[in-house]
Amino acid sequence: MKFRYAAVLGAIAAFVLPFSAASAQTVLKWAHVYETSEPFHTESVWAAQEIEKRTNGRYKIDVFPASQLGKEADINQGLTLGTVDIIISGSSFAAREYPPIGVTYFPYTFRNADHLLAYTKSDIYKQLTKGYEEASGHHIVATTYYGTRQTTSNRPIEKCSDMQGLKMRVPDVPAYLAMPRACGANTTPIAFAEVYLALQNGTVEAQENPLTTIEAKKFYEVQKNIVLTGHIVDHLNTIVSQSRWSQLSDEDKAIFTEVMQEAAARATKKIVEREQKLVQFFKDKGLTVTEVDKADFEKAVMEKVKFEDFGYRKADWEAIRAVK
Repeated sequence: MKFRYAAVLGAIAAFVLPFSAASAQTVLKWAHVYETSEPFHTESVWAAQEIEKRTNGRYKIDVFPASQLGKEADINQGLTLGTVDIIISGSSFAAREYPPIGVTYFPYTFRNADHLLAYTKSDIYKQLTKGYEEASGHHIVATTYYGTRQTTSNRPIEKCSDMQGLKMRVPDVPAYLAMPRACGANTTPIAFAEVYLALQNGTVEAQENPLTTIEAKKFYEVQKNIVLTGHIVDHLNTIVSQSRWSQLSDEDKAIFTEVMQEAAARATKKIVEREQKLVQFFKDKGLTVTEVDKADFEKAVMEKVKFEDFGYRKADWEAIRAVK
């Protein structure tokens, strides 16, 4: 009888213990708008697995790519609503909560990807991300290089004035519009999904995006020139919601930070390597790739565009430019 009683207790324990362990696990949602093949997704998955491992399974993170939980505006709102815990998103969205952080999109702020990475370790980065956190409540944990924005066109472009009257698709984000408009282009905000067709049928003659995007969306098939204007060194932030960040212990905050920053560095490395190979790829496709004097384009921007028009502070821009 005693044996049977002990066996029953053992069976109950075998059932209860795994259930208790499972119930102690916190499941988080990590959302972004990028495709599963892109480093932003593959490294997010790596980070999710690494966090689960380093927290001994206390956190399980499910990653939702390709706008599965909504467009970029939706997932930013989701941080506040509590429908997502972690997102990857551009500073243009963070700037809706705290305009000064958007200064990183002002044309010719960063020299290159290395300058961007140096900025993420600087005091001005800490100041701007702190300002965003105070305004929104949410915590920027890491920043990833997205790619340097270049121009494609069916018209040869060698200097800023060559863009005069150019029909050009540019996202409807003020800082993205600054360089093309300063050079005299006629900008239009066509939906991203419709850009290829718009270029193909001549609705617009030009567009701007990182080389990796130009390749992925096959814009090179309907454009003759790639012009290395390098006007914006683009980037994405990994952001944890206020509600989730406040619930993490100091130990777990350190783990999340270390892993997410490592994931950002891994993704950045892959994107830089890919960009370096793409110039020759486009030449092999028969496109003309033109190096331009960026100082000519920057001069037009500085003469015609005011920081205050965007809610930016010139002192922040100067501090970023001074980062070595």
